[in-house]
Amino acid sequence: MGKVRTSVFMVSIDGFGAAPRQSLDNPFGEGGLALPASWYFQTRTFRQMIGQDGGTTDLDDEIARKAMDNIGAWILGRNMFGPIRGPWPDHSWKGWWGDNPPYHTPTFVLTHHARPDIEMEGGTTFNFVTGGIVAALERARAVAGDKDIRVGGGVSVVRQFLQARLLDELQLALPPVLLGAGESLFAGIDLPALGYAVVRHVASPHATHVTIARKSA
Repeated sequence: MGKVRTSVFMVSIDGFGAAPRQSLDNPFGEGGLALPASWYFQTRTFRQMIGQDGGTTDLDDEIARKAMDNIGAWILGRNMFGPIRGPWPDHSWKGWWGDNPPYHTPTFVLTHHARPDIEMEGGTTFNFVTGGIVAALERARAVAGDKDIRVGGGVSVVRQFLQARLLDELQLALPPVLLGAGESLFAGIDLPALGYAVVRHVASPHATHVTIARKSA
């Protein structure tokens, strides 16, 4: 069985994993685009994902590339799928990424409102799960085999997995960005009491990369 992990999860220096007021025009929230723009968008890994050439091949790119290795399933919160809140008005929205999303595996989207699965190009199938994180994890394990399950976010979903001690590893990217407001990743969570500890930290000129792991993982 592989790890349950969150990788390359971007957090501002003041602790916010997402900026406020996400919308169609602001997928990362207002001002939140500064998190990936400061380091991730420059990497070769990201540019290849969007069909472009070039990009850096430094430490940031190595970490971004390894984050995509050995994944058998993804788990996403509904805000990672789209900006729509409440009941689905229709089934026209199919995600932020066009016809060929970057997941290329079964991807389980947490929601309170049921919806039929969506098969996309490149091997991604969006499966909508209304039973919470445990139900999503059980379904992800059933298809992932020996590969890892990547919990992509957003902030609320990562917090739930941490509080339930279901996340084996959390790899953070902290660029030198202040958001001032948004969704706090760790507020009210006692990571040492839950058995988590920092196991690795490295820095590039653009971001500090910190890996936190559950001690028994």
